[in-house]
Amino acid sequence: MSSISNVENLSPQIIRRVAKEMIELAAQPPEGIRVIINDEDVTDIQAVIEGPAGTPYAEGHFKVKLALGKDFPQGPPKAFFLTKIFHPNVAKNGEICVNTLKKDWKSDLGIKHILLTVKCLLIVPNAESALNEEAGKMLLEKYDDYSERAKMMTEIHAQATGKSRKAGLESCTSSDVGGPLPKKHAGDKKMTAEKKKMLKDKKRTLKRL
Repeated sequence: MSSISNVENLSPQIIRRVAKEMIELAAQPPEGIRVIINDEDVTDIQAVIEGPAGTPYAEGHFKVKLALGKDFPQGPPKAFFLTKIFHPNVAKNGEICVNTLKKDWKSDLGIKHILLTVKCLLIVPNAESALNEEAGKMLLEKYDDYSERAKMMTEIHAQATGKSRKAGLESCTSSDVGGPLPKKHAGDKKMTAEKKKMLKDKKRTLKRL
């Protein structure tokens, strides 16, 4: 992804607004979100989102970037995952598709709202607006396979260095992500138990060797 500065394209008023909100977010970060301030370029908006508990992305740390266009805030920014992720609403180049950044965009929505919306997308994927068709199809037809694939990608590319904070499903609504809230899947708990059993079996095998 291009890292060209956008300072020249935005008015001083908008730059001050963005800088102010980034400083506020750094001082009082939303749960599971940590912004990264670039002192040399305030329009370089990056953050690390912790994978919410109870999802295939749990214990992962995902780096995201917001790209502000010259018409911001009248026009929505583009959002990208810099960390590789298997998700229906994330394209191969990392671009994120969510209604908040498209038809539901409002000029008074701030950076905090955008980052919270992206976090909610990890909890409530929307197969109806899939950029990754394979992930969208698996989500609808074979959730267990989708969950296992997403977990594997998380372990490879977004392995957390510490325990992720718990984030309740009740913190996200269908309007946040532009789709219906999915039912809870018992497959996740079942897979966790199976994973523990596999680890125990591996340890027993190693002891025999």
